[in-house]
Amino acid sequence: MESNRLIVVGVDGSDGGRRALDWAVDEAVARGGAVQVVVAWRWDRIEVGPMTEATPPVDERQRAQSLLDDEIRGLVLRKGPACPVAGEVVEGPAAEVLTAAARTADLLVLGSHGNSRLRHTVLGSVSEECVRKASCPVVVVPVPAATSRTSTEPALRA
Repeated sequence: MESNRLIVVGVDGSDGGRRALDWAVDEAVARGGAVQVVVAWRWDRIEVGPMTEATPPVDERQRAQSLLDDEIRGLVLRKGPACPVAGEVVEGPAAEVLTAAARTADLLVLGSHGNSRLRHTVLGSVSEECVRKASCPVVVVPVPAATSRTSTEPALRA
């Protein structure tokens, strides 16, 4: 990657998103690029009846903005204030928002699993869809698998 390149990274408040953000910033710093942090949000009110309480869309957007602010604040604490980062909150399905944001980017970075009720075996559903639809290379940063082996047990070797 040449200097002045753009890396788009999707965050959702999960450990996977945070790891992807850290990886993207490290890559941007090493190569002289910048990072665009994107939070996708949707207002999915489902009408069940007159007593249904749903969060208003303005509250959902504010929740997404707060999530973005928290992620960038945490990034600055972890990496320092010189990180080349900007952020945006965009309404829409996550994979569509992220692939659209990455149309002019050199790289799209995602965590392997996020805050979805549906977990795929290897990739999260958003990561999987982005890999299929993105017009730029996609890096999926894995979340370490939980292990039941203790530190004193030897690792299996192939």
